[in-house]
Amino acid sequence: MCDLRSVGILARVTALEAVAVHLPPRLESIEDVGARIGLTPRQLRLFRRFHGLDRVRLDPDGTLLDLLDAALRALPELRGNEHRVRYLLHARSMPVAVPYPLNPLHRLQERFGLTGANAFTVTQQACAASLLAVDLAGRLLADDGDPSALALVVAGEKTFTLDAQLVPDTSIFAEASAACLVSPGGTRDRVLSYAVRQRPEFDGRLAEDPQLLARYQREYQSTMIETLEAALDQAGLDLSGIVLLLPHNVNQASWRMICRQLGYPLDRVVLDNVPSVGHSFAADAFINLRSAITGGVLRPGDHYLMAAAGVGATFSAMVLRH
Repeated sequence: MCDLRSVGILARVTALEAVAVHLPPRLESIEDVGARIGLTPRQLRLFRRFHGLDRVRLDPDGTLLDLLDAALRALPELRGNEHRVRYLLHARSMPVAVPYPLNPLHRLQERFGLTGANAFTVTQQACAASLLAVDLAGRLLADDGDPSALALVVAGEKTFTLDAQLVPDTSIFAEASAACLVSPGGTRDRVLSYAVRQRPEFDGRLAEDPQLLARYQREYQSTMIETLEAALDQAGLDLSGIVLLLPHNVNQASWRMICRQLGYPLDRVVLDNVPSVGHSFAADAFINLRSAITGGVLRPGDHYLMAAAGVGATFSAMVLRH
């Protein structure tokens, strides 16, 4: 059973006020990670030669709280606006991240003076949770009706289990983090559309079910393309009007094939973070947006497209205007 959902902005406007990223200083080669988790030489060759992976950012001595804390400290736009934050959302791939009763989100509230915000975690769409969190934040702010209110979305996780270290034959996870301030208005980085395709028939443990993994890999590209096209249609645009595509950092090979099918220039896809940062769960969208902004490749008025996929499986895309 498939579900395709597209959400136009209509009467509400969701905007990304500011984005910050934390990259742990430690870089580990995929060979070092592979030796730790038991990857074979064939698997490592696939990751390096075909998927374009090289090194991943890790912070083995830090906690999840440390990771999210660092992203917020890199967001100067939050200073002095803490009282305006109504919602604090953690966009998380894994349904469980720390042992009960620990709650790093509540600790963040206390540290940064966000105790007036409603805090909760968004997990239902795995690595596509960041786009869901932005859409949900915009909806909540629109319902509040306060144009000065803000939501704060954080993303980033620890590679604390094998499932949190590896997507079989696809990617190796990293531990970078990000923070994003969302407003119900604004003139820059405005969300124009949001589309989601859900494929629940792919829910399961890919590492233990080769047939499920093979079916997922066969359907992956076509489902992602369908989702991208749905977001573009909702925004009233086509690919010729998209200056930049911000993918999730799962690997380079899948995006080369998608771009070939779409006829979209590969040099307009932000892929530099795949070999130098790694796949950082739901934080990828914000990491690539920050790279695009600091790299000066987005000009005011440019349209760009964010894309993500989460095992389970969810595909999502969002069109924005810088």
